Amino acid sequence: MLDFQFNDEQRMVRDLAHQFAEKEIKPVAEHYDTSGEYPWPLIRQGLQLGLMNVNIPEQYGGPGLDVLGECIVNEELAWGCSGIQTAMMLNSLASWPIILAGNEAQKSKYLGDWLMDNGKMAAYGLTEPGAGSDVAGIKTTAIRKNGAYVLNGSKTWITNAPIADCFVIFAKTDPSARHRGMSAFVVEKDWPGVSTGKPIHKLGQHAAWTGEVFLQDVEVPVENRLGEEGQGFMIAMKVFDRSRPTVSAAAVGVAQRALDESVRYANERHAFGKPISANQGISFMVADMAMNVEAARLLVYKSAWLVDRGENNVKAAAFAKAFAADVAMKTTTDAVQVFGGYGYSAEYPVEKLMRDAKIYQIYEGTSQIQRVIIGRELFR
Repeated sequence: MLDFQFNDEQRMVRDLAHQFAEKEIKPVAEHYDTSGEYPWPLIRQGLQLGLMNVNIPEQYGGPGLDVLGECIVNEELAWGCSGIQTAMMLNSLASWPIILAGNEAQKSKYLGDWLMDNGKMAAYGLTEPGAGSDVAGIKTTAIRKNGAYVLNGSKTWITNAPIADCFVIFAKTDPSARHRGMSAFVVEKDWPGVSTGKPIHKLGQHAAWTGEVFLQDVEVPVENRLGEEGQGFMIAMKVFDRSRPTVSAAAVGVAQRALDESVRYANERHAFGKPISANQGISFMVADMAMNVEAARLLVYKSAWLVDRGENNVKAAAFAKAFAADVAMKTTTDAVQVFGGYGYSAEYPVEKLMRDAKIYQIYEGTSQIQRVIIGRELFR
């Protein structure tokens, strides 16, 4: 039986996240967008409120939210600023491989001690200069030698890389085996041979620092391997099943903010003696925004609901990711149009929303890759 209402816990989480977005994030979003500073004060506040590390199980000190709960938080925080939301939620992404494949010692140390008790930051190291959409094409190697793994290679477009205390790194333990030769490791920032580059200057989401990770003869203890050798690709795919709904939810949050700003402005702005909302050209555009945002949200919820039930959500997650990303881009572009010349000005919020939205069509699997996945699932 279908039920489209949140339960009490979900409503509480939504209200907490939205209040934080409205009162704490929204007023400083422009500052972090223009200054290039990392939003440390908001990171610390989020940790205290339980809006960081939201998927870490309660036994390790976390809130233990399911994927749908994580989606609810992401949407609300991204409504305030998707750059700050991304910086805040990256620990959750990096936690998933440990939650899914880590042993008790790894979970206790990195989820409990590091992330929850000591407020450390983590990053997820999959993408490489020559391997973005082609996950199996990574070149970083992990060669077993003298009771440890020696890692060599580099990662790029790693969000939170410049400030992370540890990384989940995917590397080839058997370079000849393509995806069957991938393994995953927890790598600490202060180990010899680990370094990061400066934050990459990006079109949008300036509050989320993104950079490179360099690994030069890094010795990683065997006990820091997640799962067995050769399970890295499977771990990464299971992470995508959970990360794509949550990223899609953030895209919905950006689109919802663009819709809210458009409705407000169209009611306030007068032309030819009446609010521009009275013009069919504007009202139809805003109506389309609202329909698409709601449709995207429902796709996101279903993709999260499926994986929380232990069911296959690959196609549903691809639906949600492709549609929500495209809706975010279209809705923010139309919001700029509703604002007219003011929409093109950095003094108004929709210009930033449009810049922030573009990345959703690129990371966590491009919109084109999502369509490849959908086609593959349909013809399987």
